Amino acid sequence: ELLERSNCYGGSAWAQYHYSKGPLVISARNLGDWFRYMISPGHVDLDLISSRRSAGIESVHVFGDEVEVTYAGLGGGGVGATLTRAKAEDVLRYSVTECGGGRIARGTLVLPRRERMIIGVDDTDSKTTGATWTLIHNIATKVDSLEARYISHSLVQLFPVPTKTQNCVSTVVEFACLPGKAEGMLAKFEALLRRYSVSDETGMAVFRNFDPSALMPYAQRCKHERVLYEDALEAARDAGVQIIMDGQGLIGAVAAIAYCAQPDKSVVPGSR
Repeated sequence: ELLERSNCYGGSAWAQYHYSKGPLVISARNLGDWFRYMISPGHVDLDLISSRRSAGIESVHVFGDEVEVTYAGLGGGGVGATLTRAKAEDVLRYSVTECGGGRIARGTLVLPRRERMIIGVDDTDSKTTGATWTLIHNIATKVDSLEARYISHSLVQLFPVPTKTQNCVSTVVEFACLPGKAEGMLAKFEALLRRYSVSDETGMAVFRNFDPSALMPYAQRCKHERVLYEDALEAARDAGVQIIMDGQGLIGAVAAIAYCAQPDKSVVPGSR
């Protein structure tokens, strides 16, 4: 997945429309200022056509801990394909052609390969103090760094069990980490959570792989019915989830992982 963070929504929306028509792009979407492309690595010759398909991703190759991406564009799309992206913060190296006017321009960017880390948390508050979603966002913002980028935050509506504080919502956050650089961030995250949680039943779970969808059947159960703690342990074990804090909140923490980067879907309640 290729992730781009934009401070020009209009330009990025235009790029998303055109890039998504390319053969290498499986899907494209945006979450806030993040534009996300699911991509098949490879190389294609783009048939750029003015106003119809004016820009695209020509190639994506992974070389160890680096990813090489080549963009191409016509006119203004060529500016976006070259200097606009070449000057971005995480670009290691780049090679660009002249851009602007009516010419076709190309830019090849070398980016650091990152690994996904997903953290699910639940039960950090009490009947009178705190809110899990705000605490987790604040912690994720605090530990955000070049080595571990804070990418997304989703609230997950769960089945309203009798032990809930108010809304029965767990939280999941997503980080994009440089290989071997995630542990420092995770240790800081845990320390801050232990410091600021006001509950003795906090649950914290970590998923270190790319696709958490194997947890979705369990997560959907948590939206529709009361789930046992033992079910959470089993789901975590089967999916390779690491348990960091093992309070009753682990039930919601494990469920939250399945809804990583799906904030519009995750807030929808299940039927009762």
